[in-house]
Amino acid sequence: MANPSPTTPPPPMSGATLVIASMALALATFMNVLDISIANVSIPALSGDLGVSFSQGTWVITSFAVANAIAVPLTGFLTQRFGAVRLFVTSVVLFVVASFLCGMSSSLGMLVFFRVMQGAVAGPMIPLSQSLLLSSYPKAKAGVALTIWAMTTLVAPVMGPILGGWITDNISWPWIFYINIPFGLLSAAVTWALYRNRETPTHKVPIDYVGLGLLIVWVGSLQILLDKGNELDWFNSAQIIALAITSAVAFCFFLVWELTDKHPVVDLSLFKGRNFWSGTLALSVGYGVFFGNVVLLPLWLQHDMGYTATLAGSVLAPVGLLALLLSPMVGKYLSRSDPRLFATVAFMVFGLIFWMRSQFTPQADFVTIMIPSLIQGIAMATFFVPLMTLIFSGLAHNRIAAASGLSNFVRIMAGGFGASIFTSAWINRTSTHHAVLAEHINFASLATQSTISGLDNTGMTSRQTLGFINNLINQQASTMAVDDLAWLSAVLFIVMIGLIWLIHPIKSDEKSEAAAGGH
Repeated sequence: MANPSPTTPPPPMSGATLVIASMALALATFMNVLDISIANVSIPALSGDLGVSFSQGTWVITSFAVANAIAVPLTGFLTQRFGAVRLFVTSVVLFVVASFLCGMSSSLGMLVFFRVMQGAVAGPMIPLSQSLLLSSYPKAKAGVALTIWAMTTLVAPVMGPILGGWITDNISWPWIFYINIPFGLLSAAVTWALYRNRETPTHKVPIDYVGLGLLIVWVGSLQILLDKGNELDWFNSAQIIALAITSAVAFCFFLVWELTDKHPVVDLSLFKGRNFWSGTLALSVGYGVFFGNVVLLPLWLQHDMGYTATLAGSVLAPVGLLALLLSPMVGKYLSRSDPRLFATVAFMVFGLIFWMRSQFTPQADFVTIMIPSLIQGIAMATFFVPLMTLIFSGLAHNRIAAASGLSNFVRIMAGGFGASIFTSAWINRTSTHHAVLAEHINFASLATQSTISGLDNTGMTSRQTLGFINNLINQQASTMAVDDLAWLSAVLFIVMIGLIWLIHPIKSDEKSEAAAGGH
C-alpha cells in the first residue's frame, strides 16, 4: 500500500485489522496511564529501599508529571517534523527503554533522572494514540473510537493500585517499571506493522527554542522548590530562595516572549477567551487537588494505618468502577444537556467524598475508607469530558490542537504541583498536631498515668511504654493532618463550582467537535 498523498487522508481500516490496531494503540495508552497510578502505592517500599523519606519518594511521581507536562505542547511540532506514526512508535520504544532504566536505578537521583526521561518521551503518546485511532475509523464511528480510548484511560487507574500493590508486596518495586517492557514492545511492533504506510505528511516547522527553554527553567525550578522546600526549611534556605527567584524571573520572561513570538511553544492568547481560561483553571486546580489526595492516601495508609501495598491499592481501586459504568451514559447525554451541569455534579461529588475523608479516625476500617473511593467514580465520569467540552467550545477548528496541548500542559503540571504541596502540607500539619497532642501527655494527667500503668502491667519496659504512646500520638496526628487536607479539598471543590458557571453556555452543534478535541 502506497503512502497517501499529503492532501488525502488514508482510508479507514476494517475487520480484524481495525480490531488489532485499536488494541495496540489502547495498550500504549493503558501502559502510560497505568505508570502514573501504579507507582503511588509503591512509594513507601521504594523510599525504604533507596534510604529516603516518603516526601523524597514522591519525587518519583512529580518528576514524571512535570516532564510529561512540558513535553505535551511539543507534540504538534514533533508530529509535523517527523510524522505521527514514527513519533508515536519512537515514543513507545523510548518509554520502554526509560522504564528499564528506572527499574535498574540504585539511588533516588538515578530514578528521578530516568523518570524525567520517561515522562518527557511519554508526552506525545496519549494525544497521538487518540489521533491515530480516530484516523482508523470512519467519521460516522468517531464516537466508538473515542469511547474505546476513554475506557482505556479509565481502566488503568483501577488496575494500577492493585497491580502496583501486588508487585510491591510479592516481587519488588522495580517490576512496576519492568512490566512495561513486553507490553510496550508489542504495542510498538504492531503499530509500526499496521500504520507505517499511513504516515502523516511531514515538513520543517520553526520551534520556539527560547520559549521552550524558559518553560523548562521556570516549571523545573518551581517543581524542585516544592519538592525540596520542606526538607530545606523553605525560605530559610538560600537554595529555595534562589529557586524561587529563578522561577519567577524565567516565568516573567516566558510570558513576554510567548506573547510576542510568531511561533510560540504555547499559545497564551487562548487565555483571552473566558471559556478557555475559566474551564482550564477549574480543570487544573481540580485535578491538582484530586491527584494530591491520590498520592497522599496510600502514604497515610501504609505509614500510619498498617496497610500493605496490596491492601492500600485495593482501597483506591474502586474509583474506576462507577466511572466505567457511567462514562458511556455521560457521553450519550452530554450533547443533549448543558455540560456545566455534569461538571457541577462532579465537583459536588468530589466535595462530598473529601468531606467523608475528613471524618476519618485511626479506628476507620477498610470499608469506611473504601466507600469514598467507590463514590468518587461518579465524579470521575462527569469531570474530564464535560469540562474539556466547555474549554474547547467556541474555538476555531484550527485552534483546537493548540488549546488541547496547553490545557493538558496546565492540568498535568497542576497534578505534579498538587502531589508536592499535599505531601509537604501533610508532614507540616502532622508535626503541628503532634506538638499539640504531646502537650496534653504528661505525668500530671490522670489519663496518662492510667495508660502508663496499664501498659506497665502488660510487661512493657518504661522505654517501650513511652515508645508505644508516641506511636499512638504519631498515628493520631497524621490522621488529623489527612483530615485537614481532605476538608480543605472539599471546600475548594465547592468554591470552584462558581468557576464552572462563569463559562458561557455552548450551542448543541459545538459540543461534538469540542468533545472530540477535548480527548
